[in-house]
Amino acid sequence: MAYVYDDQNIFAKILRGEIPNSTVLETDHTLAFRDIQPQAPVHVLVIPKGPYVCYDHFASDASDAEIVDFNRTIAEVCKTEGLQDGGYRIISNAGEAGVQEVPHLHIHVLGGRGLGRMLQPAR
Repeated sequence: MAYVYDDQNIFAKILRGEIPNSTVLETDHTLAFRDIQPQAPVHVLVIPKGPYVCYDHFASDASDAEIVDFNRTIAEVCKTEGLQDGGYRIISNAGEAGVQEVPHLHIHVLGGRGLGRMLQPAR
């Protein structure tokens, strides 16, 4: 599949400094910041700085350095936010069926309380 990246999405604007954010951690290849509508006491978004639409796009096209940095940043967020002992959830939505709202890869790191079941069984 050919991915088309929209450089006017909100995360692209955040990366360009056009929209402020509450940065948790920034590296050469990754930005982690607090969600403006948190769904848990800890709700951090982790995004690559490169123009990737979703996780499979990133996993297939990103450089090894970007992939390692992105994953290590998620680990560091879990550590610095105190989520390693109590547990956490990471979520990445992709495409229309996955209810992806922003066409830039982003991982939600959620924790700080019990999160319940992620999905209900199909009926």
